[in-house]
Amino acid sequence: MLELSPILTAALTGFLSGLVLCIPVGPINLTIINEGARRGFRWAALIGLGASVMEVIYCAIAFTGFSSFFGNRYIKAAMEVFSFAFMLFLGIKFLMAKTVSAPIHISQAADKLEDRIEEKFHPHSAFFTGLVRVMANPGVLLFWIFLAVYFMARDWV
Repeated sequence: MLELSPILTAALTGFLSGLVLCIPVGPINLTIINEGARRGFRWAALIGLGASVMEVIYCAIAFTGFSSFFGNRYIKAAMEVFSFAFMLFLGIKFLMAKTVSAPIHISQAADKLEDRIEEKFHPHSAFFTGLVRVMANPGVLLFWIFLAVYFMARDWV
């Protein structure tokens, strides 16, 4: 089998996972579509840029903050099983969905947190709107943590 360098493997993993993760429609995608229709392409592109910056920050937190924790072989083994089960659950849930009507809400507490962050920062610029919308969604950080575990467990990153 073809053996790729670790940097190329990490780059391919990042590119392919980013491509796959941008496909489902979520609150950021809907914001970009709505604001782009009302205010134009530049505004929508800046919202997307702000959202991407916050995603990169969450990705960095997930990978750097948990890499040493998952170095222990028992924790790594437990997280491999747990992340596999979680990814299997998400895959089956998305495959069995009949329609895509609204973003999945984690809980009412998460909704309150989102509202509080939006109210506190009250973004006025397009870039800040995208940044705050992703920052206010704790599910994004949680999802990046699971992806970090999944990718590190398989030595892809």
